Amino acid sequence: MNKPEFFVTPGYGDRQLDGMHYSQALKIGNRVETSGQGGWNDDWEFPESLTEEIAQAFRNVGRTLATAGAGWEHVVHVNSYHIGFPPEVNETMVRLFRHYMPNHAPIWTSLGVAALGDPTMRVEIRVTAIVP
Repeated sequence: MNKPEFFVTPGYGDRQLDGMHYSQALKIGNRVETSGQGGWNDDWEFPESLTEEIAQAFRNVGRTLATAGAGWEHVVHVNSYHIGFPPEVNETMVRLFRHYMPNHAPIWTSLGVAALGDPTMRVEIRVTAIVP
């Protein structure tokens, strides 16, 4: 059986490991799972614009995948969690799916939730990737 490897995204991941005691990614064999990634920067600041917060969350997913040797091209499953569902949520998510995964369409579950782990967050994205 493969031994799990845990990964911490440099910057905000170090902050979360120290303060909240969790890792950003896990790799077992060729499968990579991420914890939920929000639209924060390394100083744990969030953009005012919802579309920019979603875009930053996608960039953070990419950074986290890279720590475990994966990328968006390997993503097969996306879960996204949203505070509210204004029209720009799905529009932005779909635009970014097409940008980051132009050659495939992952499975996707999108959920509206009452709250996320930080009260200033409006989006959180977690993914599963399979690295051949």
